[in-house]
Amino acid sequence: MFLLLRNSVRVFTGLFVLLLTAWASAPATAQEWAIKMFDSTSHDFQTVPRGAKAVHRFKIKNLYEEDAHISGVRSSCGCTTPQIVKPDLKTFEVGEIVAEFNTRAFMGYKSATVTVNFDKPFPAEVQLQVSGFIRSDVVLTPGSIDLGSVDFGAGAEKKISVTYAGRNDWKIVDAKTANPHFEVELLPKERGGGRVAYEMIVRLLKDAPPGYIKDQLILVTNDDKGTEMPVDIEGRVISAFTVSPASLFMGALQPGQKVTKQLVVRGKKPFRITSIECPDGNFSIEPPTESKPVHLVPVVYTAGDKPGKIAQQISIFTDQGDEAVAKCTAYAQVIELPGTAETAPVEKTPTEAGTSGP
Repeated sequence: MFLLLRNSVRVFTGLFVLLLTAWASAPATAQEWAIKMFDSTSHDFQTVPRGAKAVHRFKIKNLYEEDAHISGVRSSCGCTTPQIVKPDLKTFEVGEIVAEFNTRAFMGYKSATVTVNFDKPFPAEVQLQVSGFIRSDVVLTPGSIDLGSVDFGAGAEKKISVTYAGRNDWKIVDAKTANPHFEVELLPKERGGGRVAYEMIVRLLKDAPPGYIKDQLILVTNDDKGTEMPVDIEGRVISAFTVSPASLFMGALQPGQKVTKQLVVRGKKPFRITSIECPDGNFSIEPPTESKPVHLVPVVYTAGDKPGKIAQQISIFTDQGDEAVAKCTAYAQVIELPGTAETAPVEKTPTEAGTSGP
C-alpha cells in the first residue's frame, strides 16, 4: 500500500513538473511570432541636446497569412512617449511603433521599456528598449529642422539656434551629414560669461530629388565626452507629378490568376502620359492618351508560374520633360496551387505551424 502511494506521488510530481515547465516556456514561444515582425527591438539615442527632437520608428511587418492587430502600447518611463502607427496589418503590410524621447522635461541618462500588445491573430507582448543621454548644457531651438513641403527645384533654408552653458572655449567644430543635397553654415553669435551661442543655417539644395527626407545632421564639438550630437532633419520634396499609392499591393495570387488595380497620377497642370515602363512582362499598363491634371491608370498583373514575392518599379513618363517622371513600386505574392509542394512564402502563426500558441 505504501509503495503504491509513493509511486502515485512520483507520478503526480512528474506531471506537475511537466505542466509547470510547459507553462513557463509557453509565453516565450508565444512571443516569438510577434518578435519576428520587428526589424529591431532596441534603440540607443546616444547623446542628444536638450530640446532636440529625438524620435525612433520601430518597423513592423506582418509576415503571416492572418491579419495582425496591435491592441495597445505603453512605456515604463515618462521620458519616452510611444505611439502606434497603423494598428491593423494585413499580410506583408508595414506599420510602426514611434518612440519619442522627452528631451525637454528630462535630463541625464534615461531608459524605458516600451511594451507592445497584440490581440490578433493571438495575444502576445513584445518589449522594446529605448535609452539615451540628454545633455542639460546644450539646447536646440527649435528641436529639429523641419523643412515642410518643398517644390522640386525650389530648394529651402531653415535656421536653428544652438546655445551652450559652461565654459567659454566650447566650440562646434563641424556639422556633417552624409546627404549631398544639404549644406550647413555656422555663425557664432555669442561667447562669454560661460555662454556660447551659434546660429546654424541648413540649406536644402535645388537638385534634391523628389521624395521624403528623413536624415540627421551631426554636430561635432570639442567636448572631452559626447562630442557628437544628432539633429533630425525632416521634410518632403514634392515632384511636379505624384502617384498614389506609392506602394501598390496586387495581392496574394495563384499562378495564372489575373488582377487589376488602379494608380492615380496627379500634376499641377494638365499633362499627357507618354509611356509607362515596368521590367516585369507580367504587368500590362496602357497609358491614357488625353491631357489632363489627374489620370487614372489601370495596372493589370497576371501571376507567373514561379511562387514567391514580386517587387517591380513602375515608371510613368510625361510630356513635361525628362525630370517629370512619377514612380511607384508594385508588389505581389505568387502562392502554390493546392496539392503542389509547399514553399511557405507566407509564414504561419504558431498554432497553424503546430507549435504551442499563447
